Amino acid sequence: MVTNDYVTIASGKMEDEFIKRHHKHDVKEHQCSSSLVKHIKAPVPLVWSLVRRFDQPQKYKPFVSRCVVQGDLQIGSVREVNVKSGLPATTSTERLELLDDEEHIFSMKIVGGDHRLKNYLSTVTVHPEVIDGRPGTLVIESFIVDVPDGNTKDETCYFVEALIKCNLKSLADVSERLAVQDRTEPIDRM
Repeated sequence: MVTNDYVTIASGKMEDEFIKRHHKHDVKEHQCSSSLVKHIKAPVPLVWSLVRRFDQPQKYKPFVSRCVVQGDLQIGSVREVNVKSGLPATTSTERLELLDDEEHIFSMKIVGGDHRLKNYLSTVTVHPEVIDGRPGTLVIESFIVDVPDGNTKDETCYFVEALIKCNLKSLADVSERLAVQDRTEPIDRM
């Protein structure tokens, strides 16, 4: 399932190619997977500078209250994330699986925490596009996760997709606000 936001027919083919290349997961019988797309009216360097910050997901993820990284922000580094109240979890332990600054690919895996998302793997890719004649960004986030006992694939996908949609909307809001302020270069520390 692919969920699109502000999609035009011309860009649909491009999105499909990126999904085929970077977002195909080997889904087993007890798992679900999906890819979501967001078009952001801000340039790639700005958007990528937020997405790539494994150590600071709270810069745009509204459900993260705190993040502490163990290690030196390399592949295999682990972060302990505290989740704001309102979700059925308080902590999540996550490992950085891929961080490619040239291709703009970020991937992380949940390896622990007090939630029901087991074997969760997320991949985010960031691609340049033109929106209303200006530099914009196409963000695609996909995931694969085990379906918890007592839940259906549809329920699990719906829950995870709702979280990702919220995160992508927040990423767009933060990026577009910074772009309007002429902050179009990468953000190191905000």
